[in-house]
Amino acid sequence: MIEIKMLKEINFKNFTFIEGFPGTGLVGPMAVSYIIDKLGMEYVGYIESEDFPPLVSVHNDMPMKPVRIYYSDKYKLCTIFAEFAIPVNMIYSTATAIYKFLREHGISKIISIGGIPQATPGKALFSIASTQDMQKLAKAAGLTIISDGVSIGVSALLISSAVLDHIDDLNILVPVSGDIIDPKYAEYAIQAFNKVTKLNIDVSELEKEAKEVEAKVRELMKKGKDTNESYKKVVSDTSPSMYA
Repeated sequence: MIEIKMLKEINFKNFTFIEGFPGTGLVGPMAVSYIIDKLGMEYVGYIESEDFPPLVSVHNDMPMKPVRIYYSDKYKLCTIFAEFAIPVNMIYSTATAIYKFLREHGISKIISIGGIPQATPGKALFSIASTQDMQKLAKAAGLTIISDGVSIGVSALLISSAVLDHIDDLNILVPVSGDIIDPKYAEYAIQAFNKVTKLNIDVSELEKEAKEVEAKVRELMKKGKDTNESYKKVVSDTSPSMYA
């Protein structure tokens, strides 16, 4: 079961939601983390599930939930930052819970940031758009609309629902070479994000900060995987007679 819990009541009406769950090249979390920092977004909630890896993140001496909700009233933005990859068997339920939350809170636009594997990536970015308005916005920002292909993950499920409900949803997709993780990919994504949102987030410090985020996310993803496997082993190795 997925639970979305708020630490304070927020009016999200007409906000834009940014999605960037860990995926190819870790483009999403690197970009989202940088946006959160540069816009001074506030931690206001979290997502949890009994099926998530049993771990906690520690930042500035404080334990925190690893899947957190941030927002900025000034910029009318909200986002989710996840420090581990959502297990494949939970992607559908997680995306469904998030989409329901967005609809119930009146969020009017969704922007997903991620990477797509490409043998020889260039600086040309791609996009998938749910409405004609978002297609025009993407083209104006210099993004190439994908006319045929396949999308996967949370962003794919969000945009498939957005199409049916005529909600504006745009995927910003950065070509990534294999499993290479490089802050420049997050830089390209934020530059496109700036054009789409008319913001002016300075990316001059991104390389340094993104490398730190990348290292942390890598470590947490590994710990999440190891912890989940160890936890399952402990449970499976436990004899029922212990609880008799």
